[in-house]
Amino acid sequence: MHSLPKLFLAAFSFTVLVDGSHHWYSHHYRTAAHRQLIGKTYMIQDFYRGEDFFKDVSPIYDWIFAIGSDPTGGNVIYQGQSDAQSKRLAYVDDCDNSFILAVDSTSTVAAGGQRASVRITSQKSYNGGLFIFDASYMPVGCSTWPSFWTVGPHWPMAGEIDIVEGVNNQGTNQMTLHTGTNQTCTNEITNSTHQFSGKIVATDCFSTTHADSGCSIEDTDTSSFAYGFNNAEGGVFALLWDNSAGMSIWHFARANIPADLIAQTPRPSTWGIPAGFWSSQTCDITTNFYEHQMVIDTTICGNWAGGRIYTQSGCPGTCSDMVANATNYVDAKWVINYVAVYQ
Repeated sequence: MHSLPKLFLAAFSFTVLVDGSHHWYSHHYRTAAHRQLIGKTYMIQDFYRGEDFFKDVSPIYDWIFAIGSDPTGGNVIYQGQSDAQSKRLAYVDDCDNSFILAVDSTSTVAAGGQRASVRITSQKSYNGGLFIFDASYMPVGCSTWPSFWTVGPHWPMAGEIDIVEGVNNQGTNQMTLHTGTNQTCTNEITNSTHQFSGKIVATDCFSTTHADSGCSIEDTDTSSFAYGFNNAEGGVFALLWDNSAGMSIWHFARANIPADLIAQTPRPSTWGIPAGFWSSQTCDITTNFYEHQMVIDTTICGNWAGGRIYTQSGCPGTCSDMVANATNYVDAKWVINYVAVYQ
């Protein structure tokens, strides 16, 4: 999510979809590290639902509402908790206890201006675990850039993990790791690391302020993002961060969520091949990723959704002009059932 040259990565990714020049990886080999996880049942550590996102027992806040401009250059002004609630950009639906995060869809904003939105960050930080994000709806529409991700201090030194991310009319989810140390981290294919169903977009995770494409894997399931995700009544994204094995990311459409996850006794070893996997054999996980906080946000335009990729997405006019169209953002909202962390 940090991203300036993701604009170029996205353009590259579009080429992949058109000409099929990248291979599709759907292999079933398992490493010794993965075999060690077989049979493990994870225990819940933190669970956030409904009003949990608003807990503000000073000086401890479960989630922090960012205030001000977007560090990725988006045309938004992030709202603090009280302003977000008063503007109905952050609220709990009393019918089902879901948590809504929305982009302003009623105000008059000039082309190229800044529209109110919300970005929240977990107070707690983590050095591994099983992270679950359950949503029934995600932001859609031209110029939107929604994401659920984790990030460590002093970016990019402690790394970033983009679990859910995409822009404009993107058809599937893009998962990305970013690193900043001199310790190697790639998702290059070896015989023992062919363990995911997605499609490699870029292999080098090393990122800087001016070159931060990271190492991405694109999901091949059209229910993993945007309209396809919403039409499937949403679903679950799961990140298994295991320092001995690597990073694994799954997506399950609503109808396919594993029974053990619904029962809050998840056993990822029974879930099958993940959509994305970054092996500890080709990435020093412990050195590159630590003290991560979870982040949920929606920006518009910015360093990735704007520019050339906006036009290539089939969106009308310019991204700057779209900012002025309030009705474009009626569906630019997250409907979040819960966020959980297991250990």
